[in-house]
Amino acid sequence: MPRWSYLAVDPGGKERRGAIDAASMPAARAQLATRRWHVLTLDETAAKTRRTTPGAIQMPSRTPKLAGKALALFTRQFASLMTVSPLEEALRTISRQTEKAKARAILTNVHQGVVEGLPLAEALRREPASFPPIYRAMIAAGESSGSLPTIAERLADMLEKQAATRARIFAALAYPVILSLMAIGVVMLLMISVVPRVVEQFDNAAQQLPFLTRAVIAISQFLSQYWWVLGVGLALVVLGFLRALAVPAFRYRFDAMLLGVPFIGRLIRDVHAASLARTLATMIDARLPLVDGLRLSSRTVSNSVQRRALEQITEKVRAGTSLSTALREAGTFPPLLVYLAASGESAGRLGDMLQRAADYLEREFSQFTAAAMALLEPLIIIVMGVIVALIILAILLPILQLQDLTGL
Repeated sequence: MPRWSYLAVDPGGKERRGAIDAASMPAARAQLATRRWHVLTLDETAAKTRRTTPGAIQMPSRTPKLAGKALALFTRQFASLMTVSPLEEALRTISRQTEKAKARAILTNVHQGVVEGLPLAEALRREPASFPPIYRAMIAAGESSGSLPTIAERLADMLEKQAATRARIFAALAYPVILSLMAIGVVMLLMISVVPRVVEQFDNAAQQLPFLTRAVIAISQFLSQYWWVLGVGLALVVLGFLRALAVPAFRYRFDAMLLGVPFIGRLIRDVHAASLARTLATMIDARLPLVDGLRLSSRTVSNSVQRRALEQITEKVRAGTSLSTALREAGTFPPLLVYLAASGESAGRLGDMLQRAADYLEREFSQFTAAAMALLEPLIIIVMGVIVALIILAILLPILQLQDLTGL
């Protein structure tokens, strides 16, 4: 008989882990339901065991998944259709109207699970890459409480705002990155193609060339002959850095360094704090335990320092500490979030105050990135102009020197 490992929350809000024997997944869920436990994850233990040949290289899996915008769109469509049509019909309609084949296959698989009699949260587990645990937990809460359309509406709001934040980050970085690449390309073109042809005129000069000219010529000769060495070296550095990031100790030190960098550290802190606040607010509105929301939210944080802090906050809240106190003791989240969380706890409106904290932090992030990018763009242009001016000056100095010698 298959053995199923589970993660559930009991009526008291405590996390329960273990394994049970059952003939099928619905049978395992039924056993846990008799204990009045809210099931978060349920996996067959044998499915987690991967048989690999020693020394073999495992290729990363490329499971199709719904991107952030696609997931937000699906959730919004689902929340709208649920108000006027049954669950199965809503899923069938969305899957048929989806234009992309991969997304249509994912939604068709979920629809098939519902047709087979599975709860929606369990059917979503067929596509774990597209529907994260926090998403499935909220859907399960909506099903158990009979408020699935409302929960789906709140989920859609949360996902759309998170997608908008990611779009703002991309839009803010796209232009400076493209401008930087173009500047590097122009400088490389000048150093490899233009400078060598111009300095050929100075080979027979009796006078020693100016230091700036000699430095530019040396750099130009190196780039012309050994550009591939620079490319290989850069590739090795990037590869070594990525491999080092896979080491938890190095990743933790690097993330801690990022949080300490001016401007960048603030951006990282505020983005993760806004995401945490919005996720917790949505889960509180869905009547899910706060501990469960903290645990699931920690999985979505990419910065290892803040992720470890969230894990410690989860343990403190589970032990009876208030959320605001745990956040303040962690020291890695904005004071505004701590203050509004404390106000919400004292007024009995924690979800509303966390929602306001998320809105404020996202506004602050948008304004801060707009101001930072407005300063960065002219800075890149100035740096590029200075480099080009130095190259031109290195070419003109010998010409001016020769004119002085000839008395022209």
